[in-house]
Amino acid sequence: MREPTERVPTTREPTTQEPTIRRAVAQDAEQLTALVQESAAARGAYASLAAGYEVTPHYIARHEVYVAVDGSGAPLGFYALVLDPPELDLAFVADAVQGAGVGRRLIQHMLGCAAQAGIRRLRVVAHPPTEKFYLRMGARRVGTVPPTPPRVFWARPELRFDLSQSAA
Repeated sequence: MREPTERVPTTREPTTQEPTIRRAVAQDAEQLTALVQESAAARGAYASLAAGYEVTPHYIARHEVYVAVDGSGAPLGFYALVLDPPELDLAFVADAVQGAGVGRRLIQHMLGCAAQAGIRRLRVVAHPPTEKFYLRMGARRVGTVPPTPPRVFWARPELRFDLSQSAA
């Protein structure tokens, strides 16, 4: 599969050097793990989600993992696309750039990668606070996934992107 690269703004202000989306490599594992563990999305009631979670070099090698980086190479966000069965497994954006379009660009990039891989339907089991974001991105709710203790103690929205419709 061709590896698309896309420019991504990091702030609401114009920048001289916009970040890019690139394929993650094993050396990114530690920084991506930190991004997950430091995320506000994994605090409070959702703290068990990130507790001890690790993005490993093996995980990066097995899946389609792409990272948005700034001009210095620092990660701003990332996603992990599992091809079989087709699912968005992870998507995180650094708290400092929330609302600046990084997540939107990452999801658009992911949908492009999924379409290139021939995926027609893509599952997303969303973190409850992100459901509205995915709906704005074109997903539709198809159900609810029950809690799976000991890590997840809450129901999660199950969403689906229908890529066959967006290709039209």
